[in-house]
Amino acid sequence: MLALYSLVFYLLTPFIVLRLLWRSIKAPAYRQRWNERFGFYRGIHPQDVIWFHAVSVGEAEALFPLLRLLLARHPEAKLLITTTTPTGSARVQATFGDRVAHVYLPYDLPCVIRRFLTHFKPRLAVIMETEIWPNLYAACGKRNMPLFLINARLSEKSAGGYRKIPWLIRASLAKVSLIAAQTRDDAERFVSIGARADTVKVLGNMKFDIQVADETIDEGRRLKSSVFGNRFVWIIASTHKNEEAVFLDVYPDIKAKIPELLLVIVPRHPERFPEVKKLCEERQLNVVMRTSGECCTAAADVYIADTMGELKMLYAAADVAFIGGSMVPVGGHNLLEAAAVGAPVMFGPYMANFKEIAEGVLARNAALQCRTQQDIVSTVHSLYADPEHRAELARRAGTFLQENRGAIAAIAAQIEAEMPKE
Repeated sequence: MLALYSLVFYLLTPFIVLRLLWRSIKAPAYRQRWNERFGFYRGIHPQDVIWFHAVSVGEAEALFPLLRLLLARHPEAKLLITTTTPTGSARVQATFGDRVAHVYLPYDLPCVIRRFLTHFKPRLAVIMETEIWPNLYAACGKRNMPLFLINARLSEKSAGGYRKIPWLIRASLAKVSLIAAQTRDDAERFVSIGARADTVKVLGNMKFDIQVADETIDEGRRLKSSVFGNRFVWIIASTHKNEEAVFLDVYPDIKAKIPELLLVIVPRHPERFPEVKKLCEERQLNVVMRTSGECCTAAADVYIADTMGELKMLYAAADVAFIGGSMVPVGGHNLLEAAAVGAPVMFGPYMANFKEIAEGVLARNAALQCRTQQDIVSTVHSLYADPEHRAELARRAGTFLQENRGAIAAIAAQIEAEMPKE
C-alpha cells in the first residue's frame, strides 16, 4: 500500500510544482530553493544531526524555546531545522542564524527522502504537531531512527479522515517512538487511529511556555509612545483574506465613540500586505505602513505591520488585541502571545485550531469572544470605557498561562534521553 501512495504522490508532483509557481506570483520566495524540496543540497551541511521539523511560523515560534533550552544545555549539539513555508524559513534564519542548519522539508517521495536522510544522517527526528508522512516515517523506521511527534494535536475531524486510510496511517504510526500529546483527548484520538498506547504520553502544550523578552515589551511601549502617539491601539493580528473587511466595515462606528482609536492590522501572509493596504484606501482610510518609518499623525486611521517576526512587540504596543483567523473559518491563531505581554484578548467564533485554549480562557473570564460585527463594536466600546476590566482580563489570562506551563521541560527530558552520548 505504501507503493500505491508513492505512485500517487509521483503522479501529483507536477501539480505540486505548478502550485508552487502559482503561489510564487504573490510570494516570490516560493520560486526559490526548489532543490531542497527534492533533496538536493548546495554547500556543506552537518551530519549526525538532531532534526526538528516545524511547518510554518506558528509551529516554529512554539519550537524556539525548546531549541534554546537544548542549545543552552548541549552547546555542542548539531541541530537541523526544517520548515515547509518561506515565512517559517525566514523566522528560523532570523532567530538562530548559523547556530542551526536549516533547509525546507523535502517532498514525501522515497528517492527524495533517501537523499535527505543520507545527506544529513539524523540521529533523532522530532516533528511538531501532526505531520504524518508515510515514506518519511517508513525511512526513519528502516534506519532505526527514533521518531518523536511533539506538541501533538489531533482534532476529531482529522482523526476521522485518518481512519479512512488505516492501512497507511497505522503502518506509519508504528514507526513513532513517542507521541507527546497536548491533551488527553488528543492522546485518545491518536490511539484511535492506530498509535500504540505505550508510545503516547500527555505532556502538555508547548505554546504555554512562550518566552517574551523584557526588551521586546519595552520596544512595544516605545512604539506606542513615539510612533502611535499614545493613542488607543486596537491590534488585529494574523488576519486572512476576507477578514480585514470585517473590521474595516465596523471601524467608523467604533471610531465615532473613540476618536483616538488607531487600528493596527497584521496580515498573516506577507504577500497580502499590498492587498490589505488597498482595502483600506478603498474606504478612504489614512494608512501608515510600518516599513515607511513614518509616525502616525492624528489623521492616521490604520497602521499596517508589513514586517515579519514582530507580533509580540506589536501586542506590547496595544491596548486591546483581536486574534485573526477567527472571524473567517480558518480556525484561529495562538492567543497566548497576546496574553504573555499583557494585552487583553478578543477573538471570533472560529477557534477550532485552538479549541482547548479558547475554552480555557473563556471559562476563566480571561478573554472575550465576539460572534458578530455588532459584538465587536460593543466589546471594543466597553473595553475602552473600562480600563480596570482590560487589566483584569490581562491578569486572568496571565494566570491561565502560568498554570499550564511545563510542557517544554517535559519534552526536553524525553529528547535528551534519546540524544546520542558523545
